[in-house]
Amino acid sequence: MELNIDIAWKTRLQEEFKKPYFKELSAFVANAYESGVVYPPAEKIFEAFNRTAFDNVKVVIIGQDPYHEKGQAQGLSFYVPPDIPTPPSLRNIATELGKTPDLLSWADQGVLLLNATLTVAEHQAASHKGKGWEKFTDAVINLLATERENLVFILWGSYAQKKGAFIDRTRHLVIESAHPSPLSTYRGFFGSKPFSRANAYMLEHGIKPIEW
Repeated sequence: MELNIDIAWKTRLQEEFKKPYFKELSAFVANAYESGVVYPPAEKIFEAFNRTAFDNVKVVIIGQDPYHEKGQAQGLSFYVPPDIPTPPSLRNIATELGKTPDLLSWADQGVLLLNATLTVAEHQAASHKGKGWEKFTDAVINLLATERENLVFILWGSYAQKKGAFIDRTRHLVIESAHPSPLSTYRGFFGSKPFSRANAYMLEHGIKPIEW
């Protein structure tokens, strides 16, 4: 696996890349791309990091798994290109926001759209789960939580909430609610107001809010 990742992130994560689990993960991912159809495209695996530099991160939205159908996954959690039908979760995010979200603009403004697992086999949800990506993205979250101050972590659903359980709530704002999937939107996602709450917190701390 080629480490096509922004230099600032690469520098901070260089010790992680040297660990045995990551070497095993790299071998697994390289073989997966060689032997079958895997998403996102290989050059987009680290797109979230390349789109949102370490020092520019203001908000972290944690997804679980890349979309696993053709053309959907582009390396940013919840994002699909405009010519691809909108997945249900993204449609529900738009409903809560009150307009169609421009996730590329979010990423450019400092929203790290991070999936817990960065690759997936075509048609097979969670097929790359447990191969090492979760350790890597835990290290990313820990790096942000310890080196930065006053970030907003948006944790939708129990999976993301467990992944962010160690974040120091005295240093950062953690917004938790149900996941925007159709199964759970009416269990606490709709009406949770994550976007206005995030911006209010940033304004309180002298940080330019996101134009959601």
